[in-house]
Amino acid sequence: MASRARVRAPELIGRGGWLNTGGTDLTLTDLRGRIVILDFWTFCCVNCLHVLDELRELEEKHRDTVVIVGVHSPKFVHEAEHQAVVDAVERYEVHHPVLDDPELATWKQYAVRAWPTLVVIDPEGYVVAQHAGEGHAHALETLVGQLEAEHAAKGTLRRGDGPYVPPEPVPTELRFPGKALPLPGGTFLVSDTTRHQLVELAADGESVVRRIGAGERGLTDGTSERARFSEPQGLALLPDGTVAVADTVNHALRRFDPATGEVTTLAGTGRQWWQGSPTEGPAREVDLSSPWDVAWFAGRLWIAMAGVHQLWTYDPEAGTVRAAAGTTNEGLVDGPAEEAWFAQPSGLAATEDRLWIADSETSAVRYLERDGKGFTVRTAVGTGLFDFGHRDGAADQALLQHPLGVTALPDGSVAISDTYNHALRRYDPATGEVSTLATDLREPSGAVLADGDIVVVESARHRLTRLRLPEEAVRVDAVAHRTQRAATDIAPGTLRLDVVFQAPEGQKLDTRYGPSTRLLVSSTPPELLAGGDGAGTDLSRELVLTEGVTEGVLHVSAMAASCDDDPSNEYPACHVHQQDWGVPVRITEGGANRLPLVLAGMDD
Repeated sequence: MASRARVRAPELIGRGGWLNTGGTDLTLTDLRGRIVILDFWTFCCVNCLHVLDELRELEEKHRDTVVIVGVHSPKFVHEAEHQAVVDAVERYEVHHPVLDDPELATWKQYAVRAWPTLVVIDPEGYVVAQHAGEGHAHALETLVGQLEAEHAAKGTLRRGDGPYVPPEPVPTELRFPGKALPLPGGTFLVSDTTRHQLVELAADGESVVRRIGAGERGLTDGTSERARFSEPQGLALLPDGTVAVADTVNHALRRFDPATGEVTTLAGTGRQWWQGSPTEGPAREVDLSSPWDVAWFAGRLWIAMAGVHQLWTYDPEAGTVRAAAGTTNEGLVDGPAEEAWFAQPSGLAATEDRLWIADSETSAVRYLERDGKGFTVRTAVGTGLFDFGHRDGAADQALLQHPLGVTALPDGSVAISDTYNHALRRYDPATGEVSTLATDLREPSGAVLADGDIVVVESARHRLTRLRLPEEAVRVDAVAHRTQRAATDIAPGTLRLDVVFQAPEGQKLDTRYGPSTRLLVSSTPPELLAGGDGAGTDLSRELVLTEGVTEGVLHVSAMAASCDDDPSNEYPACHVHQQDWGVPVRITEGGANRLPLVLAGMDD
């Protein structure tokens, strides 16, 4: 980076201790001489999962000079449980040391404001760069190369094996399964997510009939033995009897034919969708972003596009895809489909007149229904990004915690796989009430009906669990939570918002087709801002705070595009950097009058 402030990196501390180190507690002194990249993440966050995948190539290429350290900084209460972090590290194949920091101690020491955030520490122990959001792999590659050369010349670079120690594998038939689908013959098809396969189970939900996929990451079509997936999730029957598969980390939609065992690709290029990419067109030519679930509704296959907070559709007759609901902004906003906001939609269930949606990051259940010529989105349960818990009763007061699945029940109600509450819940539209059907499940991620029972995917117990649908709900003590992130104290009046972006070395802002930056600002409640909200191209802005409003959340979405700065190259490589922040704020005398948010670089 052009600017390298000599800021000594704070020590790494976390009450949960270290994972993937063979029981050794690491310190920055232990890592001296290596280039350290801290990845502040939480396992609910799809953007964090994108960054884990972005880092894999860098991690492999520079394994003798670079040590990546995941700092797990929870948003939800469940994510502060140590075993949940252990499970997530295995589930997402994290192959580097991870510090479990349930109290956000290291997060606070590094003044982090968003998931994901990457901090680069040089071999002498100084912070040299910070990046928020996705799309920074190329910048990190450049910076690592510079640091390797600089510190090799100084004699301060230490090469060798890193501190990563893999955990012992555990033999189970399934490993962190995602979703299930009853097949017409009475068997179950299950996405065996961590093993990158589909598994057909017998009617007992336990005996393996066959496995589909080679069991290694990849995007390969062909026979059941040859095909490859990457963390598949959602499954849906198509009218022709084949199965659509949400191949999440491949950013693709696949088709599995149960009759022949063949796997083909329906949609996606294998590349992740970025702002400015096409949002409709021939299915094999349009990029997707972490499709998490699929359902057949209103003559189309609907896709929960978790990576961009939208719903898309696939038309098998025309062979096309298109964005159908959501703006890509993260939040909970109802209304016409094209204006609605979602937050990682992760579960879908269709009835004749509604498409039910598990909107995980807002801990909400939403639905989409026809409204004249178009569709409208409405919320049944949930209030927003920062309120969650386990509370039954009237839907407008009920609380969920990061649900990943919804299941339409025969009586018109909806079963909710309330993932981080380890529970199966029920919402009844007729009464407007939420109840609890079952507890003591372990991260349920989906459920299907079978012979009058409900079969739950217990993801963190690596199994399907069959339950009788109870006539009466289970009594559960109500618990309500708000995210534990500390609010930022800001002064009343005017607040200067600065999104810090420094183009990586050898690049410049891409202005060939107009402004290369974008900034969108809103707030919860909307009354927090008297001025300065809305969209623009300048990364700095004056925000006017409403007198009398004492707290809220600032929602900031920033994007910057940079290209290689080489006049001789007619077609320079270009890269998009983007991040959404939700910053809890408290208005108080003596608070800050400037809010810096680092997209890339350092705030000098």
